[in-house]
Amino acid sequence: MINVHAIKQEICEIGRRLYQKGFAAANDGNITYRISDHEVICTPTQICKGFMKPDDLCTVDLEGNQLSGRRKRTSEVMLHLAILKARPDVKSVVHCHPPHATAFGIAREPVPQCVLPEVEIFLGDVPITKYAIPGGEEFANTVLPFVSKTNVIILANHGTVSYGETVERAYWWTEILDAYCRMLMLARGLGRINYFTEPEARALLDLKGQWGLPDPRLEMKNCDICANDVFRNSWKDTGVRPEAFQPPSFCKRAEGAATTPGNASPSANTLPANADLEALIQTITDRVMAALDA
Repeated sequence: MINVHAIKQEICEIGRRLYQKGFAAANDGNITYRISDHEVICTPTQICKGFMKPDDLCTVDLEGNQLSGRRKRTSEVMLHLAILKARPDVKSVVHCHPPHATAFGIAREPVPQCVLPEVEIFLGDVPITKYAIPGGEEFANTVLPFVSKTNVIILANHGTVSYGETVERAYWWTEILDAYCRMLMLARGLGRINYFTEPEARALLDLKGQWGLPDPRLEMKNCDICANDVFRNSWKDTGVRPEAFQPPSFCKRAEGAATTPGNASPSANTLPANADLEALIQTITDRVMAALDA
């Protein structure tokens, strides 16, 4: 038997963490938990997640119809229900607006891989959805191309959604992601990102496989394991492209992109070699001098 009151208390506790971490300002964010095949507890609309009480929460069915509760259910519950219906193993969904991860969604910048061991083990490649107005079926459907391959998704120009077997576990993925995105921004501000080499990255993937943790890269053929290949095919539809971070590539792509070393700064991938740069400068100088002599 599920202790519904205990689940509601846990939802309120995670709501306080979201608020205290700055992941849910004012009445931002929402949390759900599946208590049966047909019933889901959810947070109500227009309430600060940092100050909820168990009797503030309501219950809906898997179509979003409110079954109980004195307060109206959140308008974004359809996003949660889409995930719960697609992933029978998932019990809880957490949606919020963590600032550093959300910044990647605003910039449509793919989150680079092969930087931190913990992120490789627990998160892997993190997708960014295409934008849709929050609430409703269209918004909920933006996560469906990715929901089976990850436990955390960045919502374009909106926030994040993460999910798992408990409320706390669902929340963890968002906290790990936002901390990682903050570290990336700080390191980028210092001037460069050092990536794992291919053997180092593969060793972490092997360890992940030994622990029974799924990763789509383990199933892909000819996957460039550090280059955001898992969700690359979605970039055209979602408007995602790398600008601030250029992760390493250990093999030539079909479109002919050149390989880059594993430990390289983003700028090193785009600048010509010294000899080529000197030749370019000399050519420009010669043309300027010729024009002046004419």
